Amino acid sequence: MSKSNIIRQQIWGKLKDVARPDTRFDKNFAEVIPDFEGSEIANRRVLDMEACKNAEFLFITPDNCLVEIRRALIEMGKPFFMSTYGIYRGFLYIEPGSVPKGHELYAAWLDGMEHFGRPISLEEVARKGKIDFLVTGASAVSVDGVRFGKGHGFFDLEWGMFTDLGLVGEETPVVAVVHDCQVVHEKLHPSPTDILVDHIATPGALLTVDRRAKRPHGVIWDLLEPKQIEQTPPLQELRAIQGLAPVARA
Repeated sequence: MSKSNIIRQQIWGKLKDVARPDTRFDKNFAEVIPDFEGSEIANRRVLDMEACKNAEFLFITPDNCLVEIRRALIEMGKPFFMSTYGIYRGFLYIEPGSVPKGHELYAAWLDGMEHFGRPISLEEVARKGKIDFLVTGASAVSVDGVRFGKGHGFFDLEWGMFTDLGLVGEETPVVAVVHDCQVVHEKLHPSPTDILVDHIATPGALLTVDRRAKRPHGVIWDLLEPKQIEQTPPLQELRAIQGLAPVARA
């Protein structure tokens, strides 16, 4: 078993005591990054960051533990987008002012985003300019910023697409929101595809990371199975933008 999988299993054992069950996957952490006790406090730590307050365009992953961040952004009228589950249906964008008053919390959940959000292509994302701030959940994150997801590589893939389009880079703030028990108190060696975060927000603290390595750049196509490309519309779009394949027409 790899080091990353050993860490995931150790953290998942602790996480069962503080995780809030998902309506679809319960506490199957291989399929869902869960909400947890105290996530509202961790979310508020992120919202209080100056980088978040000043951001004009944000990317927030669909993890359950980030609902309060998405709800607050909707209430503030800050434009943001997020991926659908597994990126199978691409990305969704919430237009400022598009959610009726009183529906912000529902709209912040993935099901609500499907209702109130609209699909947004990579090309349209790129037209909006650089992404100012990214927030993600995690299965675990080390004190030196090495993030572990569920093991499917979705956030790594999203980052690769965004860097290929010049929308994010070394200077872009990335925050991981986790429970205190998900913080690994040892320094780890990141893999070539690991996205290093700048801050870790937990119910107990906001940690600033001293990153020791650069983040990866671009989608590494050789690591992807043809079926994954076929099932991920943004990857097909990116290949077309890069001149690697034609855009599929409906």
